[in-house]
Amino acid sequence: MTLQKLFLTFFGAGLSPKAPGTIGTLAALPVGLAIIYYLGMQTLFLVTFVISIVGIFEINKYERNTGIHDHQQIVIDEAVGIWLSLMVALSTAISVSFPYAELAAIVLSFLTFRLFDIWKPSTIGKIDRDVDGGLGVMGDDILAGIAGGLLSAVILLGVEKLFSF
Repeated sequence: MTLQKLFLTFFGAGLSPKAPGTIGTLAALPVGLAIIYYLGMQTLFLVTFVISIVGIFEINKYERNTGIHDHQQIVIDEAVGIWLSLMVALSTAISVSFPYAELAAIVLSFLTFRLFDIWKPSTIGKIDRDVDGGLGVMGDDILAGIAGGLLSAVILLGVEKLFSF
């Protein structure tokens, strides 16, 4: 396997014959958690930023060489999306005070990111449909990750309100 394919498939997770996007997201989730735990949230943000930029260029090269736009095996965009969702959700979980808030944030970040990544409402879908190349492939997942994280944060804050009286 080439280094490019290893990167774009997130170490082969995208090669799954069934639900490669979900498998790629599941593979990236513990990596993001490990980076946060051992190196901090700021490091995950930096890693996410760098992988987003590198991903755009590598996807452009891949698409030029194959003529295939947004191949289902490319899941590096799912890694970036889940990490963004996770960062927003965990940042909120730290500030709420109910049992298992961090676990809830992890589960919610996964579910809400996948929801927005599959559903592709509004601007997320527009980017997916109308933006070519790596920017389109990465862009919809970046927005889905941010939207998923924000929805997770709203849910976590709502749950806290429920438990606060």
